[in-house]
Amino acid sequence: MAPRARGQVIERPTRNGRSFALRFRAYGQRHYVPLGDTADGWDRARAERELRHVLADIDRGLWAPVRQVAAVAPVDPGFHVFASEWIEARRRELREATILDYSWQLSNHLLPFFHKHQLSQITVAEVDRYREHKVREGVLSAESINKTITRLGQILAVAEERDLIARNPVRVNTRNRKLKARRQRPVYLDTAEPIAALLDAATDLDARPEARTAGRRALIATLVFAGLRIGEACSLRWSDVDLAGGQITVRNSKTDAGEREVRIVPALRQELTTHKVSVSSVEPDALVFPTSTGSRRDKDNARERVIRPVVKRAAELLAERGQEPLPDGLSAHKLRHTFASLLVACGEDPAYVMAQMGHTDPAFTLRVYAHAMRRDEDARKRLKALLEGTDWAPLGTIERQRATKPRRPARPRNAERPTGAGRSSDGHGWFRTSDLSRVKRALSR
Repeated sequence: MAPRARGQVIERPTRNGRSFALRFRAYGQRHYVPLGDTADGWDRARAERELRHVLADIDRGLWAPVRQVAAVAPVDPGFHVFASEWIEARRRELREATILDYSWQLSNHLLPFFHKHQLSQITVAEVDRYREHKVREGVLSAESINKTITRLGQILAVAEERDLIARNPVRVNTRNRKLKARRQRPVYLDTAEPIAALLDAATDLDARPEARTAGRRALIATLVFAGLRIGEACSLRWSDVDLAGGQITVRNSKTDAGEREVRIVPALRQELTTHKVSVSSVEPDALVFPTSTGSRRDKDNARERVIRPVVKRAAELLAERGQEPLPDGLSAHKLRHTFASLLVACGEDPAYVMAQMGHTDPAFTLRVYAHAMRRDEDARKRLKALLEGTDWAPLGTIERQRATKPRRPARPRNAERPTGAGRSSDGHGWFRTSDLSRVKRALSR
């Protein structure tokens, strides 16, 4: 009877902790089988267990040595190559906006840190070092850092499935890999005055002779009064805007819930109608908010050319008027949050607000709802009037200009004359009589 197979575990220190291997004799020959190191999840107990399994297979005659091909190194692609292949393989299954977001996370954050790493070199310690590096860098919030770590984990999960790495280091106690993100109060405008200031600021910038960007007011109004994401607004085409039916169809969204139909409130109808008259093309396939060259805006262009200049000018207007300043961190996405606040102020229920926003998670909507319920009745009425387009003048520069002009004698109702008709005495909202013809022409297109 052949003697039972015997062997031992070889343990050595390495830069990744401790490495483990098996040394034993089988079928008259000595064998050495490397296992892995502590960064790959190996420890003494696991190595001893593997040795017992190998020796048992040798006793039963089931074990066979792995063929060694000297000229071929083990497959261990670099992270840069593997991550590029990973995102390319998902272009057909993910939306364009999602691909852009993932590409941004890779190009600006993950690849600058991991581009020289082989997959096997991305260990738990390296993931922790990346997290600490991003915190010191101070560019991303904790929530955004966590999103990049999630993306890293998705990439490495595929590598684990293909046996390119022993385990996914991001999945090892995920809670310890990520930062504790403090939930902050949502930033949005919850009074009428700053919204009016933003629209006045956009009008001011559009009217300047040196302005190369047009349509700022209409774009700001769409973000505030329709709650579109900036990418959704930039992709909007006139075929998606039904002014007569009072509906915007959102098609290019990053989520299934984002593809939705948004009701056009009266204030937005007025803005889009005026904007439609002023643009060079209103063909169905034409962009609603193109650049000066007619191409599609991206979020960076919208931020630099529209959002930041308008917010800066609005802050100046509010200071001139002695009103409360804008909240810190106001962005295109925060204007989208403002839309939810306006709907709640008008008495819409959370389910309707979620549908209009394209949300599936009710958490944000309920936080806005709870805050909005604490507003006084007068603030709600002013927001509702703003949304319905019936109370523009008292909020912006129009009222200040009117206060400096002498009052004209009152005319009988419907007594407009062709000469010097001025502002319609029985018109609706802020429209002048001269605007009504433009409205009719735009709606008839």
